[in-house]
Amino acid sequence: MELLKLEDFASCLNETFDVVVNGMSVPFVLVEARPLQTPMQSLVRAPFSLLFRNCSAFLFPQGTYSMRNGRIGDVGVFIVPVAQEKGGFLYQAIFN
Repeated sequence: MELLKLEDFASCLNETFDVVVNGMSVPFVLVEARPLQTPMQSLVRAPFSLLFRNCSAFLFPQGTYSMRNGRIGDVGVFIVPVAQEKGGFLYQAIFN
């Protein structure tokens, strides 16, 4: 499997990534994809951060979720809840 890079996700901004939880599809929308600074130049891929929005009133615990997107396909992503909004929660994923 090829390592996913920032460019792969950046082309999916504002697209839905579906997560199946207890037999139900739950939408997470990719709202930010940005590079992270690194002092090392010899990394396999440049580190980056993703921010997903979920409009559910339920807080999903941090963990690895299988996310499905039309462009990227199925990918396991470790997400951490980082903020609560009026209409749901924001979750961050860090790739390094």
